[in-house]
Amino acid sequence: MDGKDGIGSRYFKQFAASLDTIAIRQPENRPGDRMNTPALHTEPDHLVVTARTLADGMEWVADRLGVSMAPRIGGAHARLGTHNALLSLGPGFYLEVIAIDPDAPAPARARWFGLDHLAAHATPRLAHWVARTDDIHAALAATPIKPGVVEEMSRGALHWLITIAADGALQCDGAMPSLIQWQSQPHPAAALPDLGCRLEKLEVVHPQAIQVAQALQALQLHDRRVAWQAGAEARLAAAILTPHGLRMLD
Repeated sequence: MDGKDGIGSRYFKQFAASLDTIAIRQPENRPGDRMNTPALHTEPDHLVVTARTLADGMEWVADRLGVSMAPRIGGAHARLGTHNALLSLGPGFYLEVIAIDPDAPAPARARWFGLDHLAAHATPRLAHWVARTDDIHAALAATPIKPGVVEEMSRGALHWLITIAADGALQCDGAMPSLIQWQSQPHPAAALPDLGCRLEKLEVVHPQAIQVAQALQALQLHDRRVAWQAGAEARLAAAILTPHGLRMLD
């Protein structure tokens, strides 16, 4: 789909029309809920675009959104042999383009976000999303779908805990978010220039959409921007408001 088509595209009209009916609804409070449910707080943290090279991913985002990611803001993940570039999507939220770092030695373990399994002809795509929690161990215990094990990561002054599968694969083909708990302040989005981009809706399509949505209910993630739909194949699509209008990433 051409992201430049904006709201004029047939796909986007179908996407926008479906959002109100498939959004995760916040459950009604009932007596005793506070006693029976762990006091978790989970919310979307960032979107993940995977690419064969960082330059390809940055160019793809710029073409889709009409907003340049240059000069690059990001860094390297020495432990996993990857590097990234970031784009602000507003307070506490951002877009990450990530790729294998050609200048880094191969890591001793599988790289994250399924980067080791990208085909030689793979084009950049919105592959995944990450949800922020204030207690990653409690969150991992609460959800019936496990997005990996908790790993310690750092990049410069940033320190965080994140769930990563042993084989680096994305849980539910990217539909189930990785969990992250930031251990440093401020949030990375605070250091990014605000270019006027905001997430309007994130559509998550998966053959078992109900089960994935229920897993997020267990995490106490209730964000009206996140919508679910059953489909034959897993995919993500994000509607992002830019200075040029509403654009799509998928």
